[in-house]
Formats: sequence, structure tokens, C-alpha cells
Amino acid sequence: MFSSDNKKPKQTTMETSTQQNIIAQGTKIVGDIASQGPFRIDGTVEGNVKTSGKVVVGKSGFIKGTLQGENADFEGKFSGKLILSGTLSLKSSALIEGEVHISKLAVEPGATFNATCSMKGSVKSLTNEPTQQTAQRPQRPTSEKGQTA
Repeated sequence: MFSSDNKKPKQTTMETSTQQNIIAQGTKIVGDIASQGPFRIDGTVEGNVKTSGKVVVGKSGFIKGTLQGENADFEGKFSGKLILSGTLSLKSSALIEGEVHISKLAVEPGATFNATCSMKGSVKSLTNEPTQQTAQRPQRPTSEKGQTA
């Protein structure tokens, strides 16, 4: 009846980062949302969404406000300020309007992207000026007949 197994502490694990928050089609939320986990939005959100997880906006999804997160995939609509530390992926049915701050952008043909966009990350300098090595080419040795070897 009484055993020594009861003395061991029970371990419970919370897997909140793997559980996806879903805002279903036909649902409208007005206000701010903060979460650590990923989101799928098929309804409408008017307000600020902040998450460290990935945000997926389905074809019927619409966000009006500010979205802060890591990565986002859009098939639906967005209007407002979008701030991502990772990649913004736009499917062919996506419509984005407003201000966008991201690291990487992937756009399928057919997507509408009417936004001011700033991309952060490493910037490679492009120069059209020839370097000193290419500007001064060494002369090729010529043969006795005046042809280059």
C-alpha cells in the first residue's frame, strides 16, 4: 500500500514552445497578443502581436497593427509595421502594406508587397573600380615574330 516510489519527485514537462496558437477563420481579436510559441492566424487580429515563435498567416488571415517575431509566412493580408529577426516569406496570395524591417525576404510571383522595407544584416560592399592588381597587367612575353606566347 505504501511504497518507497512515492518519495521520488514527479517530473512534469511543459512543451509550450511546440504547441501552436491558432486563431481560426471567423475569429476577430482586438488587442495585444504576446506569446512564446508559434502562431497560425486564419482569422483577424487588430492590434499588436509579439512572439518569439514563427507566425503563419493563412489565406483568410489578416493582421492590422504591429507584428514582432522571428519568422513569418504570409498567404493572407497584413497592414501595419512588421519587425522580424529572421525571414519573411510571401506566398503568391499574400498582400503586405506598411513598414517592414526584416533580415531576409522570399517572395513568390503574384504576391503584393506595397511597403517600405529595410533589411538588416551583413552588407556586402560593391565596387566598380578596378583594383590595383587588375589595373596593371603584366606584359606577356613576345616571341621573335612579335606574337604573344
